[in-house]
Amino acid sequence: MPLLPLSTAIALVLSAPPPVTPDAGDAGGWRLPRVEVEADARNAEVVAAKQRLGEIAGGAAVVDAERYREQRTSTLADALGYAPGVFVQPRFGAEESRLSVRGSGLQRTFHLRGLELLQDGVNLNQADGGGDFQAVEPLAARYIEVFRGPNALQYGAATLGGAINFVSPTGRSAPPLDLRLEGGSFGYARGQAALAGASDSQDYHASVSAFAQDGFRDHARQETYRLFANYGVALARGESRFYLARVDTNSQLPGSLTWAELQRDPQRAAPNNLLGDQRRDFDLTRIANRTAFVLDNGDELEAGLFYAAKHLNHPITQVVVQDSRDYGATLRWRHDNAGDGRSATVAGVTAIAGRIDDSRYVNVAGERGALVNGFEDEATRVSAFVEQQYAMTERATLVLGLQGSRNRRKADDRVITNARDESYARTYSGLSPKLGLRYDATAGITLFGNVSRSYEPPSFGELAGGPQVTLVDAQTATSAEVGLRVERERLTLDATLYRADLRDELLSLTDADGNPRGTVNAQRTRHQGLEFGAGWQLGDALELRAAYLWNDFRFDGDRVFGDNRLAGIAPQLLRAELRWRIGPVYIAPNVEWSPQRSYIDHANTFAAPSYAIAGLRIGGSAADHWRWFVDGRNLGDRRYAATTGVIADARGLDARQFLPGDGRSVFAGIEWRR
Repeated sequence: MPLLPLSTAIALVLSAPPPVTPDAGDAGGWRLPRVEVEADARNAEVVAAKQRLGEIAGGAAVVDAERYREQRTSTLADALGYAPGVFVQPRFGAEESRLSVRGSGLQRTFHLRGLELLQDGVNLNQADGGGDFQAVEPLAARYIEVFRGPNALQYGAATLGGAINFVSPTGRSAPPLDLRLEGGSFGYARGQAALAGASDSQDYHASVSAFAQDGFRDHARQETYRLFANYGVALARGESRFYLARVDTNSQLPGSLTWAELQRDPQRAAPNNLLGDQRRDFDLTRIANRTAFVLDNGDELEAGLFYAAKHLNHPITQVVVQDSRDYGATLRWRHDNAGDGRSATVAGVTAIAGRIDDSRYVNVAGERGALVNGFEDEATRVSAFVEQQYAMTERATLVLGLQGSRNRRKADDRVITNARDESYARTYSGLSPKLGLRYDATAGITLFGNVSRSYEPPSFGELAGGPQVTLVDAQTATSAEVGLRVERERLTLDATLYRADLRDELLSLTDADGNPRGTVNAQRTRHQGLEFGAGWQLGDALELRAAYLWNDFRFDGDRVFGDNRLAGIAPQLLRAELRWRIGPVYIAPNVEWSPQRSYIDHANTFAAPSYAIAGLRIGGSAADHWRWFVDGRNLGDRRYAATTGVIADARGLDARQFLPGDGRSVFAGIEWRR
């Protein structure tokens, strides 16, 4: 909590005007200090993105891919670990992580819920709101935009968490040839080859990557192959860009351990995961188009289309086999009312539909046994939004927004068991208003605040992810936030305090053995916290960066759990790195610290202890084309739980709900660009 006033004080000190000195050649004259700015054309897109996000009256940030490419880049924690407000922890060193913003998808240690994933503004989520982490490749992004909570309204996202947009490199922003190799502990190997080119009217970029590792734990082998490509054509007053993605991924699932098992042998796999050869294997093909142009009156119009086909083979307690097809379209329009960029109207509409053929079989050592259940699922989403920015004064901008959404979930039970037809059809709808204010205090310093409402209908995982169908209601929340954003020469800072009062929060519960009990609506819950991220250039050769999260998620007068903490996400998490550059080489010690225990149950009877792990990264550049790094992690070989599962009541007893973090490891990489 003291970080916010401290950061404010720093910002106020740095907001003072630069010193001036008398000009000896002009009596009575004054000269400002000389400032030289060099710009790389390839960084122009990142600079422009930061300027756009600086206009938002709320929490938003840009993650430059050039920064996370200086280390092992395997998981979303590698890419988003220092993004303000993002809680991301790998499950077992895997690409699949627990990803949450403001407690979104609180109890999902797998898959995705409560966040909208996008590629260049076009939806990546399936029609029911679920998503796959393997559908993105951080190495195939030029930068990542993170819109926290209601600040994702411009992309039609109204969930509690907001949206994360992976922006692709183009033939104009990427080097013509980029070759990269990584390798290290636990049989880890990753390679990428990227090609780019451009002419006056066309450009292209293509990235091919391959990844494999045996994993820190038993039964944790992973293997993924990805192709991400885009091709752009210049129009008279705009551009049309086509996208192709292909993902083939296979992952063994080692499962969760008890705390005692984790302390004895964190590398072991859970017995049931070995017995059932539990895995998650899928292939995905996605094509998309984004066309943007400027109309004769200066208005901006942008349209997006996508189609995705996925096949999933997922042996867990049953063998889940799904074939899904999703397609959709988006349209966004922007009108600058005063020609100054500060009084603008933005409106848009999104329509998405999807169909899933869902079959479930007895798990016989990882293979399909008898068919025990099956559904034909259909999901639709139609949403529309409008946002008005109005410059009240030279420094203050008022923001008004409204989104309406209507969602349909329909399932036909194709396999009737126990004479019970589990077919269902539910329609959900909601309105999400927003009122915000942005105040530009001085160059590079912005204060902001907003009040908003979020709305999230259940995915099929919430409706039919347990032993029986649970027809739950949509989750809603009323949120408020205040914050400070600083973008100065030697200091960047993002600090936001928020509070969200939720109704009908979607909580997916399991029993003490990890078996799903289905999803319930918690009547009243509260999420509040502090999101903090900073980068401070302490000198010409020394830089400190940090990301800190304070998460206070609780029930609010629940008849069973009172005001207990909601289990699943650590109350505090700090990541920090001090980087010292010596010529072309840098040394960067780093730490990850979770100073409070993290409960595995809503009854707050059993918890994972606090932990701290340290790492060291060394890297640099050679000549004009080479970059390299050596990345050491958990150098103290600490045995800790990176994240946990969630149950209702552990009754004070140890349970298989702990996912170990990786042990001591070292990775190295080299990259050549032309």
